Amino acid sequence: MSLMLCDGSERSPQLINSSPLSLAKERKQELLLLREDLKEAEDASQCDLFPKSASCKCYFFDNLGKLSPQGLEDGSDRRFNDVLLRRFLRHVRFKERRRGAGASIQRRQFSVLNTEDEETEQLRASVDFLVELCDTVSPVGEANFANWAHQAVDFILASLKNILPRGKDTKLIEGIVNGLIMRLVRRMCSPSKVFESLHTGLDAQFYVQHLIRKLGSEAYVGQRAILLVSQRISVLAESFLFLDPFDDSFPGMHGCMFTLIQLIEFLISDYLLIWSSAEGFDKMLFEEWVASILHSRKALELLESRNGLYVLYMDRVTGELAKQVGQSSSLQKLKPDILDNLFH
Repeated sequence: MSLMLCDGSERSPQLINSSPLSLAKERKQELLLLREDLKEAEDASQCDLFPKSASCKCYFFDNLGKLSPQGLEDGSDRRFNDVLLRRFLRHVRFKERRRGAGASIQRRQFSVLNTEDEETEQLRASVDFLVELCDTVSPVGEANFANWAHQAVDFILASLKNILPRGKDTKLIEGIVNGLIMRLVRRMCSPSKVFESLHTGLDAQFYVQHLIRKLGSEAYVGQRAILLVSQRISVLAESFLFLDPFDDSFPGMHGCMFTLIQLIEFLISDYLLIWSSAEGFDKMLFEEWVASILHSRKALELLESRNGLYVLYMDRVTGELAKQVGQSSSLQKLKPDILDNLFH
């Protein structure tokens, strides 16, 4: 039996006799149940997107160590979404908290920064996370390497697309990007044990090389990568002049040389025409790394008596570069002396 109230509504006798305290407890219980249901739904959606123990089955590691004539698509906008963003940031912040007291002080400093500064610090933390990921040797790290590497690269690219157009803190951003490239190149030439469990039949160097290749889809990163890698080739070529071929370090240096040359070829083949057609293309930096590539080729000519393959591989790179320059009117506005050396 229900009772009719003055406003015409009905209320059961059970609710009439209920105390305000019991009603509050019931509502609190309902809220707790709803929160648990929401948490389970969020966890389930994340597990569907990225199972914690599964390898990355997406496009990210396609063409690993292989030339892609059609170029690589930048899928960061298509694949990067809010769920992955939040999950990745939580993981990065968890890693930052484990650094100790210094990280706690840094986090307190972050809390008073504005949004733009916070994005820069998140970029720096993501760069550190990606580099350290390449040194992970725990079973959990090995199982999730592909997933976390994919998310880290996408987050770094998305962050740069937000930060670079503002034109602020250019020296700071350039330092972060150059540091990222140099650290990854060092790991590419001396890979960690994390890759030994990835049974793909490919050398571990290809994984780090592929990370740099993907990051290179952003011209700001890619052009600086070519410059730093070509300079590294020149330094390595000079080291070969004074190295005994029977030295224990020779095979590793030999593999590193080919990986560096191949990385430049990938970046040029995949992205140069895309970079040159984009607004704000840095032509001065372009001229700098073209000259650096030509300089590194001359350095390799001195090793031709020891290993002529170095020059042959570099000729293939310069040939691809000349082909791309010939296809773009904007790229043909190089300094005359650079053009002469490139086409002759």
